Amino acid sequence: MKIDWKQFTGQTLNITLYENYGLTMDSKSNTPIYEIVFKTGKLIEVFDEGLLLEAEREKTMVKIFVPYQSIKCVEIFNF
Repeated sequence: MKIDWKQFTGQTLNITLYENYGLTMDSKSNTPIYEIVFKTGKLIEVFDEGLLLEAEREKTMVKIFVPYQSIKCVEIFNF
């Protein structure tokens, strides 16, 4: 199934990524724990290769590019 992402431009997306970029140590077992990584922001642009989000981080507006192959799941808000 192919999704027309342009219909969600201006909406807030919460994207779960396939990659486990977040890494922390479990203090009890002293082993690494991989965290599920989310990217959240307003969808501002749709490209052939992925989605461009805009979000505020530490009082600064940032743009986040998410390649399609990295997307595991998407929650869509405010539509």
